[in-house]
Parts: sequence; C-alpha cells; structure tokens
Amino acid sequence: MIALHPKYIVGNEGEQLVVLPLNEFDNIIEALEDQEDVRLYDEAKKENDGTRILFSDYLNNRESKNA
Repeated sequence: MIALHPKYIVGNEGEQLVVLPLNEFDNIIEALEDQEDVRLYDEAKKENDGTRILFSDYLNNRESKNA
C-alpha cells in the first residue's frame, strides 16, 4: 500500500484540490504504470496463438514499414 499524506486546498473559485509530496505522486504514477503493464501483458497473453518470430526479423520488418 502506498502511504499518502495529502493536503486539501480550496481554490479561489471553490474548486477542491489535493497536493501531494512529489515522491508520493511519483509512487502513484509508478504503480499505475505497473498496473497498465500487467493489463497489457494479460491482454497479449489472451491473444497468443503460439506464433513466434525472431527478434531480428521483427526489427527488419519494422524498418521496412518505417522506410
């Protein structure tokens, strides 16, 4: 669990804001990115049909498409 120490602020126009120390914000972003990686991995694993190609072939194919 990420420990948070938020500060709550009400802006000039009544908007509610939350301020976090930078390291806590960075921890939240890192956790969200990790979660996204897991989601993408799970999605890719579902779509796995067993087909494999060499990494060098992938790079060559990618270069051809970008040329």
